[in-house]
Amino acid sequence: MKIISMTALVALVAVAGYFLWPSAEPTNQSDQSAETNNMALAKVIVPETLSDTSRLGKQAFDVKCASCHGENAAGQKDIAPPLIHKIYEPNHHGDEAFQRAAAEGVRAHHWPFGNMPPVEGITRGDVKMIVAYIRELQRANGIK
Repeated sequence: MKIISMTALVALVAVAGYFLWPSAEPTNQSDQSAETNNMALAKVIVPETLSDTSRLGKQAFDVKCASCHGENAAGQKDIAPPLIHKIYEPNHHGDEAFQRAAAEGVRAHHWPFGNMPPVEGITRGDVKMIVAYIRELQRANGIK
């Protein structure tokens, strides 16, 4: 059953990635900042390379999370907070907090964006890969 759901996720991410993937990727570290995206709330340094799990997590994040939390989890003005922020460091919001947020939603408590609804059609495995991506971005931005 897990193999089938993982295969379905990979297929979904591949199809979505084909249509949503930018035409060119940066070849080295780049700044994704408020100067390049007026809606971004955080300046995010993107690592030159990501682990295999984080690459899959980025694809899943782009499909399920980026519409609110922005490109590279930089947040979006008046929509959702940046996840590349010390509030979301592992010692304050552990990996299970992300699991619960996706499954159950979250009452607003750190930011004035309102409540986060549950994420439809996402599995614990999806969230695990997304968290790996977020944690790699956090480390690249000095959040440990």
